Formats: sequence, structure tokens, C-alpha cells
Amino acid sequence: MKDLAMIKKAVMNSIEHAKTLEALDDVRVKYLSKKGEISQLMSELKNLSPEERPAFGARVNMLKQEVGDALAKKKEAIEDQLLMASLAREEMDVTLPGYQFYSGSIHPLNQVIEDLEDLFIGMGYKIAEGPEVENDYYNFEMMNLEKDHPARDMQDTFYINEEILLRTHTSPVQARTMLQSQGKPLKIICPGKVYRRDDDDPTHSHQFQQIEGLVIDKTISLANLKDALLKMARHLFGENREIRLRPSYFPFTEPSVEVDVSYIKKDGTTGYIEILGAGMVHPNVLKMGGYDPEVYSGFAFGVGVERIAILKYQIDDIRHFYTNDLRFLNQFKGDVR
Repeated sequence: MKDLAMIKKAVMNSIEHAKTLEALDDVRVKYLSKKGEISQLMSELKNLSPEERPAFGARVNMLKQEVGDALAKKKEAIEDQLLMASLAREEMDVTLPGYQFYSGSIHPLNQVIEDLEDLFIGMGYKIAEGPEVENDYYNFEMMNLEKDHPARDMQDTFYINEEILLRTHTSPVQARTMLQSQGKPLKIICPGKVYRRDDDDPTHSHQFQQIEGLVIDKTISLANLKDALLKMARHLFGENREIRLRPSYFPFTEPSVEVDVSYIKKDGTTGYIEILGAGMVHPNVLKMGGYDPEVYSGFAFGVGVERIAILKYQIDDIRHFYTNDLRFLNQFKGDVR
């Protein structure tokens, strides 16, 4: 016990006189490390009688705790001294400019979506949204694509089970909105993400963004559809862009058209890229949506947002939109359209 008292006096004296963190760590190693003087005291237990061992072991452990606390307190004091000395040496120039915080930007695909939303809202349309995990009934059957319809192959998708799938277009939103409207006129656009089992290449992706439009009323004709498509194309690409409308087939519209927009290829020649399909709403779709096709008519269209962005921003590969490369995305900072 006398040796313990002497060791305690020596270690406390060493801690008190330590002026640096390095010197303080030397004290710790000397006394508390595995081979330190205090740690080695436990080896003395074998030389003590059974009656003396408990009291001696408890005293050694208490000494370890006291030394550890003293080391921690001294370390905090030295660190405080170092901090105050550092602050005394440093001067702050309050006229220096502050840190520059870099803000994010709107993704180019969202820029296109928001631009078109603004356009169509100004034309009296409303925004409608729906689930991406959809029921086969809304995705296909209400779009005049009954079970085993061959046209389903064009929209092969990812199935959860036989009735639940990832939607292949935003048309299910149109179907749901028609049912909710209960036979009343409507005028909507439906933006959102869709999925198809396409091979990824410069112009295709297994997931992509789409905006569909639907107008139903008593006096809707193909002329109304053409007017809406021309306004959208001119808004996006300007009066000088060449646009091509050609007949097509969609199960949910009749008659149907596709709209192509010209672009300049890398070799300098002119090519066309399809940006949307459209047509007059099929009578069967009107019936399933709760409308009398003898009274009501309508038109619908579906726009590929990536296709528009490729043309608008002269992007050469659709995959750039999904790789999260800041070098690509930073090009669109400040571009609000």
C-alpha cells in the first residue's frame, strides 16, 4: 500500500508538470499502458495472502481511475491553452467575402415538364397524376387493349403479378380521370414516369418520362388536335423547325397520327425523330370511361419528354439524363425553360 501511495504521488506530480500533449501522453504510457507501472502492480497479487488480495486489487483499480481522470482533465486544460494561444495569434478580416454556397438546378427533364405544364395550364388544362404501379385494367383494358391483344407486345413491361404492373404510359391516369369526371367534359395533361422492357440505346430507355393530354367535349374534332399539337411544337422548337405529321395506329385512338420533328445529324444531314403520338379518342375508350360516343368526342396525345429534351438541348444520348453526371447537369443551371 505504501508503494501505491508513492506511485500515486509520482504520477500526479508528472501530470501536473506536463506542458504538452506529447509529454502528457508519455506519462500515460509510463503508468497506464499494458506494461506501465500501475498495470504491472497486479502481478504482485500472487505475493499477497488471500486476505490481502481483494483490498489491494480494489486499490489498484481505484488508482487507475484516479490517474485516468487526472490525465483527461490535464489534456482538456492543455487543449484550451493551445486554442487560446491560437486565437491570440490569428486575426479575422471581416471584410473578406463569405463562403460561396452552390445551389442546385432543375433537371433538364423537369425543365421540359414544367415548361409544358405552364403552356397547357395557360390553355385551360389541368394537371392529373396517378400511381406508377398500376392495374392491368386501367393500363391496358380501358385503353381498348383487352387480354391477349397483339398490340400489347409494343408495350411489353415489368409485371408484379398477372394483374399488377409498372405502367407503360400515363394513359391509366386518363382512364381514372374519365371515371372520376362521371361523363363531364375534361381537359387534362398527365406527366409522369413510365416503364417498358426496351433495350437501352441513344434514343430508348427502359424508363422514361411522358406527358399525355386528353380533351373530351361535345364539339372536339381533329382540327382541335392539330391546333394543340402545332401550338406545342412551335412553343418548344420555334417557327423554323420542320414538323411532320403522318398516319399511325394506336388501339385507343382512331384516326391516329404521329408527329416527328426535324434535327441536324452529326454528318450535317436532316433527320426526323418521333416525339409524340396522338389521335381522336376511340369510341370504345369513351364508353369505358363513362361517355356517350354519340354525344362526346375527344383527342389524346402522348409526348416523350426525353425526345423533346434531346432536340431542345441537342443531346446525343438519352442515357445522359440518368447517369447523374454533374458535368452534364451543370450545363443547365439557370436555364428555366
